[in-house]
Amino acid sequence: MEFLLEGLVTAFRLLLAGDAETYSAIAVTVRSSSYAMAVSLLLGIPLGFGLGHFDFRGKRPLRLVVDTLLALPTVFIGLLVYAFLTQRGPLGELGLLFSVPAMAAGQAILALPVVVALTATAVESLDAKLRVTLISLGAGRRQLFFSTLWEARHGILVAGVTAYGRVMTEVGIAMMVGGNIKWHTRTITTAIALETNKGLFGMGVALGVVLLTIAFGVNLAVNFLRRRS
Repeated sequence: MEFLLEGLVTAFRLLLAGDAETYSAIAVTVRSSSYAMAVSLLLGIPLGFGLGHFDFRGKRPLRLVVDTLLALPTVFIGLLVYAFLTQRGPLGELGLLFSVPAMAAGQAILALPVVVALTATAVESLDAKLRVTLISLGAGRRQLFFSTLWEARHGILVAGVTAYGRVMTEVGIAMMVGGNIKWHTRTITTAIALETNKGLFGMGVALGVVLLTIAFGVNLAVNFLRRRS
Protein backbone atom coordinates (compact mmCIF):
# COMPACT_ATOMS: atom_id res chain seq x y z
CA MET A 1 0.00 0.00 0.00
CA GLU A 2 2.99 2.30 0.31
CA PHE A 3 3.08 2.96 -3.43
CA LEU A 4 -0.51 4.26 -3.26
CA LEU A 5 0.39 6.74 -0.52
CA GLU A 6 3.46 7.79 -2.46
CA GLY A 7 1.27 8.18 -5.51
CA LEU A 8 -1.13 10.47 -3.64
CA VAL A 9 1.73 12.63 -2.39
CA THR A 10 3.19 12.85 -5.89
CA ALA A 11 -0.25 13.56 -7.30
CA PHE A 12 -0.83 16.62 -5.13
CA ARG A 13 2.70 17.81 -5.79
CA LEU A 14 2.14 17.64 -9.55
CA LEU A 15 -1.22 19.38 -9.35
CA LEU A 16 -0.04 22.15 -7.03
CA ALA A 17 3.15 22.69 -9.03
CA GLY A 18 1.15 23.07 -12.27
CA ASP A 19 2.86 20.17 -14.06
CA ALA A 20 2.50 20.94 -17.78
CA GLU A 21 2.05 17.33 -18.92
CA THR A 22 -0.65 16.67 -16.35
CA TYR A 23 -2.61 19.80 -17.20
CA SER A 24 -2.21 19.14 -20.93
CA ALA A 25 -4.09 15.85 -20.55
CA ILE A 26 -6.75 17.61 -18.48
CA ALA A 27 -7.20 20.34 -21.11
CA VAL A 28 -7.53 17.83 -23.97
CA THR A 29 -10.10 15.84 -22.01
CA VAL A 30 -12.20 18.91 -21.24
CA ARG A 31 -12.06 20.09 -24.87
CA SER A 32 -13.00 16.78 -26.48
CA SER A 33 -15.74 15.96 -23.96
CA SER A 34 -17.21 19.48 -24.24
CA TYR A 35 -17.39 19.26 -28.03
CA ALA A 36 -18.94 15.79 -27.81
CA MET A 37 -21.55 16.82 -25.24
CA ALA A 38 -22.54 19.92 -27.22
CA VAL A 39 -23.26 17.81 -30.30
CA SER A 40 -24.98 14.98 -28.41
CA LEU A 41 -27.25 17.35 -26.47
CA LEU A 42 -28.20 19.41 -29.52
CA LEU A 43 -29.16 16.27 -31.43
CA GLY A 44 -30.18 13.97 -28.61
CA ILE A 45 -32.69 16.14 -26.75
CA PRO A 46 -34.97 16.79 -29.77
CA LEU A 47 -34.67 13.14 -30.85
CA GLY A 48 -35.43 11.94 -27.33
CA PHE A 49 -38.40 14.28 -27.15
CA GLY A 50 -39.78 12.90 -30.41
CA LEU A 51 -39.25 9.32 -29.31
CA GLY A 52 -40.93 9.83 -25.96
CA HIS A 53 -43.67 12.26 -26.92
CA PHE A 54 -45.12 10.90 -30.16
CA ASP A 55 -46.68 7.56 -31.02
CA PHE A 56 -45.78 6.24 -34.46
CA ARG A 57 -45.35 2.98 -36.31
CA GLY A 58 -42.06 1.31 -35.49
CA LYS A 59 -41.60 3.17 -32.19
CA ARG A 60 -41.00 0.03 -30.14
CA PRO A 61 -38.34 -1.43 -32.46
CA LEU A 62 -36.66 1.99 -32.65
CA ARG A 63 -36.69 2.28 -28.86
CA LEU A 64 -35.16 -1.19 -28.64
CA VAL A 65 -32.38 -0.13 -31.01
CA VAL A 66 -31.67 3.01 -28.96
CA ASP A 67 -31.61 1.04 -25.71
CA THR A 68 -29.28 -1.52 -27.29
CA LEU A 69 -26.89 1.23 -28.35
CA LEU A 70 -26.49 2.18 -24.68
CA ALA A 71 -24.16 -0.79 -24.34
CA LEU A 72 -22.22 -0.07 -27.53
CA PRO A 73 -18.53 -0.86 -26.85
CA THR A 74 -16.25 2.15 -27.08
CA VAL A 75 -13.62 0.22 -29.04
CA PHE A 76 -16.23 -0.61 -31.69
CA ILE A 77 -17.12 3.07 -32.01
CA GLY A 78 -13.42 3.85 -32.25
CA LEU A 79 -13.06 1.25 -34.99
CA LEU A 80 -15.92 2.76 -37.01
CA VAL A 81 -14.64 6.32 -36.67
CA TYR A 82 -11.12 5.17 -37.52
CA ALA A 83 -12.41 3.41 -40.65
CA PHE A 84 -14.10 6.60 -41.83
CA LEU A 85 -11.19 8.93 -41.04
CA THR A 86 -8.25 6.81 -42.18
CA GLN A 87 -6.66 7.77 -45.51
CA ARG A 88 -8.48 4.89 -47.22
CA GLY A 89 -11.80 5.90 -45.69
CA PRO A 90 -14.47 8.18 -47.16
CA LEU A 91 -13.47 11.12 -44.91
CA GLY A 92 -9.73 10.56 -45.03
CA GLU A 93 -9.11 13.71 -47.04
CA LEU A 94 -10.18 15.82 -44.06
CA GLY A 95 -7.08 14.79 -42.14
CA LEU A 96 -8.93 14.51 -38.83
CA LEU A 97 -7.49 11.20 -37.65
CA PHE A 98 -5.47 11.48 -34.42
CA SER A 99 -6.98 14.83 -33.51
CA VAL A 100 -9.27 16.24 -30.84
CA PRO A 101 -12.22 16.65 -33.28
CA ALA A 102 -11.91 12.97 -34.20
CA MET A 103 -12.11 11.96 -30.54
CA ALA A 104 -15.04 14.34 -30.02
CA ALA A 105 -16.91 12.77 -32.95
CA GLY A 106 -16.52 9.29 -31.53
CA GLN A 107 -17.48 10.43 -28.04
CA ALA A 108 -20.56 12.18 -29.43
CA ILE A 109 -21.65 8.89 -30.98
CA LEU A 110 -21.11 7.26 -27.59
CA ALA A 111 -23.14 9.89 -25.71
CA LEU A 112 -25.98 10.30 -28.20
CA PRO A 113 -27.92 7.09 -27.37
CA VAL A 114 -27.65 7.90 -23.65
CA VAL A 115 -29.15 11.36 -24.14
CA VAL A 116 -31.88 10.09 -26.49
CA ALA A 117 -32.92 7.14 -24.32
CA LEU A 118 -32.97 9.00 -20.99
CA THR A 119 -34.67 12.07 -22.48
CA ALA A 120 -37.35 9.84 -23.98
CA THR A 121 -37.83 8.15 -20.60
CA ALA A 122 -38.12 11.53 -18.88
CA VAL A 123 -40.74 12.72 -21.38
CA GLU A 124 -42.71 9.45 -21.16
CA SER A 125 -42.82 9.72 -17.37
CA LEU A 126 -44.71 13.02 -17.49
CA ASP A 127 -48.41 13.26 -16.80
CA ALA A 128 -50.30 12.07 -19.87
CA LYS A 129 -52.70 15.02 -19.48
CA LEU A 130 -49.91 17.57 -19.89
CA ARG A 131 -50.05 17.56 -23.70
CA VAL A 132 -53.84 17.90 -23.76
CA THR A 133 -53.70 20.73 -21.23
CA LEU A 134 -51.06 22.66 -23.19
CA ILE A 135 -52.94 22.26 -26.46
CA SER A 136 -56.21 23.35 -24.83
CA LEU A 137 -54.44 26.50 -23.62
CA GLY A 138 -53.49 27.30 -27.20
CA ALA A 139 -49.86 26.24 -27.13
CA GLY A 140 -48.23 25.89 -30.53
CA ARG A 141 -45.70 23.26 -31.51
CA ARG A 142 -42.76 25.30 -30.30
CA GLN A 143 -44.42 26.11 -26.97
CA LEU A 144 -45.43 22.47 -26.59
CA PHE A 145 -41.83 21.37 -27.18
CA PHE A 146 -40.21 23.76 -24.73
CA SER A 147 -42.90 23.40 -22.06
CA THR A 148 -42.59 19.62 -22.15
CA LEU A 149 -38.81 19.82 -21.92
CA TRP A 150 -39.09 22.18 -18.96
CA GLU A 151 -41.35 19.76 -17.12
CA ALA A 152 -38.88 16.95 -17.87
CA ARG A 153 -35.81 19.06 -17.01
CA HIS A 154 -34.69 16.91 -14.09
CA GLY A 155 -34.64 13.78 -16.21
CA ILE A 156 -32.81 15.63 -18.98
CA LEU A 157 -30.20 16.81 -16.48
CA VAL A 158 -29.69 13.21 -15.43
CA ALA A 159 -29.32 12.26 -19.10
CA GLY A 160 -26.66 14.91 -19.62
CA VAL A 161 -24.71 13.97 -16.49
CA THR A 162 -24.84 10.26 -17.32
CA ALA A 163 -23.64 10.88 -20.87
CA TYR A 164 -20.91 13.22 -19.65
CA GLY A 165 -19.69 10.63 -17.18
CA ARG A 166 -19.44 7.99 -19.88
CA VAL A 167 -17.62 10.33 -22.24
CA MET A 168 -15.15 11.47 -19.59
CA THR A 169 -14.19 7.95 -18.54
CA GLU A 170 -13.98 6.18 -21.90
CA VAL A 171 -10.61 4.91 -23.17
CA GLY A 172 -11.18 3.00 -26.41
CA ILE A 173 -12.24 5.89 -28.64
CA ALA A 174 -9.56 8.25 -27.35
CA MET A 175 -6.89 5.60 -27.84
CA MET A 176 -7.93 4.46 -31.33
CA VAL A 177 -8.76 7.74 -33.07
CA GLY A 178 -6.71 10.04 -30.85
CA GLY A 179 -3.55 7.99 -30.80
CA ASN A 180 -2.61 9.05 -27.23
CA ILE A 181 -0.17 11.64 -28.62
CA LYS A 182 1.61 13.60 -25.90
CA TRP A 183 0.69 17.31 -25.75
CA HIS A 184 -1.86 16.76 -28.51
CA THR A 185 -4.48 14.03 -27.98
CA ARG A 186 -3.53 12.44 -24.67
CA THR A 187 -6.55 12.47 -22.35
CA ILE A 188 -6.87 11.80 -18.65
CA THR A 189 -7.90 8.16 -19.09
CA THR A 190 -5.29 7.29 -21.72
CA ALA A 191 -2.61 9.03 -19.66
CA ILE A 192 -3.62 7.04 -16.57
CA ALA A 193 -3.32 3.78 -18.50
CA LEU A 194 0.03 4.75 -20.02
CA GLU A 195 1.66 6.14 -16.88
CA THR A 196 0.47 3.22 -14.75
CA ASN A 197 1.96 0.74 -17.21
CA LYS A 198 5.22 2.68 -16.98
CA GLY A 199 5.13 2.45 -13.19
CA LEU A 200 4.57 6.21 -12.75
CA PHE A 201 1.74 5.98 -10.25
CA GLY A 202 2.00 9.63 -9.19
CA MET A 203 0.73 11.11 -12.43
CA GLY A 204 -1.86 8.35 -12.78
CA VAL A 205 -3.23 9.07 -9.31
CA ALA A 206 -3.11 12.83 -9.97
CA LEU A 207 -5.21 12.46 -13.10
CA GLY A 208 -7.56 10.08 -11.30
CA VAL A 209 -8.07 12.68 -8.58
CA VAL A 210 -8.87 15.29 -11.23
CA LEU A 211 -11.34 12.93 -12.90
CA LEU A 212 -13.14 12.35 -9.61
CA THR A 213 -13.12 16.09 -8.88
CA ILE A 214 -14.72 16.89 -12.23
CA ALA A 215 -17.38 14.22 -11.69
CA PHE A 216 -18.08 15.58 -8.20
CA GLY A 217 -18.31 19.13 -9.53
CA VAL A 218 -20.77 18.17 -12.25
CA ASN A 219 -23.03 16.31 -9.83
CA LEU A 220 -22.81 19.17 -7.34
CA ALA A 221 -23.92 21.60 -10.05
CA VAL A 222 -26.85 19.37 -11.00
CA ASN A 223 -28.01 19.11 -7.39
CA PHE A 224 -27.75 22.89 -7.04
CA LEU A 225 -29.88 23.42 -10.15
CA ARG A 226 -32.45 20.95 -8.87
CA ARG A 227 -32.79 22.81 -5.59
CA ARG A 228 -33.04 26.18 -7.33
CA SER A 229 -35.78 24.90 -9.60
